[in-house]
Amino acid sequence: MFRWFTAGESHGQGLVIIVEGIPAGMEIDEEFIGVQLARRQKGYGRGGRMLIEQDWAHIETGVRHGKTMGSPIALTIKNKDWVNWLEAMSVEKVEDYKEEGRNQRVTRIRAGHADLPGVMKYNFDDVRPVLERSSARETASRVAAGALARRFLEEFGISIKSHVISIGKIKIPSTSDIDWDKVEQSDVRCTDENTAELMRREIDEAKEAGDTVGGTVEVIAENVPIGLGSHTQWDLKIDALVAQAFMSINAVKSVSIGPGEEIMDEWGSKVQDVILPVSNPDDPWKRNTNNAGGTEGGMSNGMPLVARFAIKPIATMRNPLPSVDLDTGEEVLAHFERSDVCQVPPAGVIGEAMMALVIAKCMLDKFGGDSLSETYRNYLGYLDTVKPRNTYK
Repeated sequence: MFRWFTAGESHGQGLVIIVEGIPAGMEIDEEFIGVQLARRQKGYGRGGRMLIEQDWAHIETGVRHGKTMGSPIALTIKNKDWVNWLEAMSVEKVEDYKEEGRNQRVTRIRAGHADLPGVMKYNFDDVRPVLERSSARETASRVAAGALARRFLEEFGISIKSHVISIGKIKIPSTSDIDWDKVEQSDVRCTDENTAELMRREIDEAKEAGDTVGGTVEVIAENVPIGLGSHTQWDLKIDALVAQAFMSINAVKSVSIGPGEEIMDEWGSKVQDVILPVSNPDDPWKRNTNNAGGTEGGMSNGMPLVARFAIKPIATMRNPLPSVDLDTGEEVLAHFERSDVCQVPPAGVIGEAMMALVIAKCMLDKFGGDSLSETYRNYLGYLDTVKPRNTYK
């Protein structure tokens, strides 16, 4: 069984990640994970926290001599900013605790955050315990876990990439012909430099106004085999799993598999991905388009798995909105906690991690294996069966 968990708070001692189910024999090191964590910290419109943290995941368990052992893998990421929060985030009870500076209770609720439902649900009189765990700082854990999944998928030739489609009102003219080198070099993860410059201006305008801006990201997984997921139960459908994974990312408000609403006003004959005649039995089932985003009936169909998600503007603003006080219910200005102006570019890296975690789970659900060699053997055996039936005996 493949599963993973995260723990930790934004200004606590650090983050903890446990990943269970990676087969034995997979090569992995901290540098591989570090590359993905560094990608998450980049992006135009990031806040001051990125200047403090240089995230590094330390492998605590589950790896010996550079290879996985089949046992749970535990990772830790230290929060360097914790030294400034020793009392406010102390595990032990603090004697003579004075509510001043960072120690003050947070009672000015922010609309759009977990603040109000969180304090009501857990019966707190302080928003701090809610905002610490609901912070996007937790996504560093997901990227670390996703790096393990990404490394596993590499063994099967599966790669995952992302790029930004829109920031605010600015949108790229086309999502075809993506130059992935340009995307990685771009601080807004946009393949078109003219559009990228307009995106930066959009972010600058929001920053100058003390406001924030959102946008849309596309994540693409290549070489995903046909048949991952299942049509037999609602919670086994791979498109549903991807949608849930993306919706769990902070501030994501919509998900589409493939282009989504861009094709919703077309007739069916214009939308379906026609299956092409098989010219190579070892590489069958090609399509002329990929409007379905690589899934049909809750299963991967052999085309690239493509999904998009829209992330709303961040709710913490330097120029705060009117809100209410938790204690009195009276009108106040919302609390301001150090924050980004735009988190769309790094959201792509987080989306890649979530996509990797979903596909890795589906791969292991289908092919099993306690060792990587066993999983790969099962995988190759399956590929021999996914051909036109008169060539498969």
